[in-house]
Amino acid sequence: MIVRNERKIANVTTTTKWSEIADGNIAALKQNVYPGRGIVIGLTPDGTRLMQVYWIMGRSENSRNRVFVAEENGFLRTEARDPAKLTDPSLIIYYPVRYEGQAHIVTNGDQTDTIYEALQNGGTFEQALATRTYEPDAPNFTPRISGLVDLKDENNAYKLSILKSNSNDEAQTQRYYYHYEQPIAGYGHLIHTYAGDGNPLPSFNGEPALVPLQDDIEATARFYWDLLDGENKVSLLVKTIRRDNGQTEMKIINKD
Repeated sequence: MIVRNERKIANVTTTTKWSEIADGNIAALKQNVYPGRGIVIGLTPDGTRLMQVYWIMGRSENSRNRVFVAEENGFLRTEARDPAKLTDPSLIIYYPVRYEGQAHIVTNGDQTDTIYEALQNGGTFEQALATRTYEPDAPNFTPRISGLVDLKDENNAYKLSILKSNSNDEAQTQRYYYHYEQPIAGYGHLIHTYAGDGNPLPSFNGEPALVPLQDDIEATARFYWDLLDGENKVSLLVKTIRRDNGQTEMKIINKD
């Protein structure tokens, strides 16, 4: 009886700890007017689905002139809201979401295609990203953030990565990979491009942050959409992947 009570207390303590950490991270995100593009990957509270959240933000007219468009094959691309106003598509038009077999990719740039092609040819997430660096948008050198859920991976529930310059020094690329062996039901990990607003924009620092997830895909989408700065947010998506059969579902929110 004593052992059972101790275990119950330990579980309650752990749950409270996760909740307090996640609440603090959400408060920090809400206060950040420009986290840039962000990725969350984790597990729904009921434990049945892995979840990917991705959003884009923009300060310039060109960056804000975008929407998410889902394709029938399950891929998702960015597209100009008004093609007549599109001035430079190189870093804003890409596939944020693709999949290869049971491997589901989400990134903030055209490295989605690099990972996709590597997986098709028997390569790995890490090998693909070893061929890329941060984005060539001096003086910001925006980090490339990427995530992967591979249902065939017996060692990892999901992975995250960030490739960034060393304090905006274009001669140095810092490469960080985060492997999550066991997901936490009801939580995910968030990584985003910028620590906040600035000129140049300061890159994300530290490890991915623990944040909450909900069972309902629309509730999760609305939760994160409402957290983002109203002027700078552009589009957001949530994708779920069932752990038992790989079935997916996607929810998209485009501004206006």
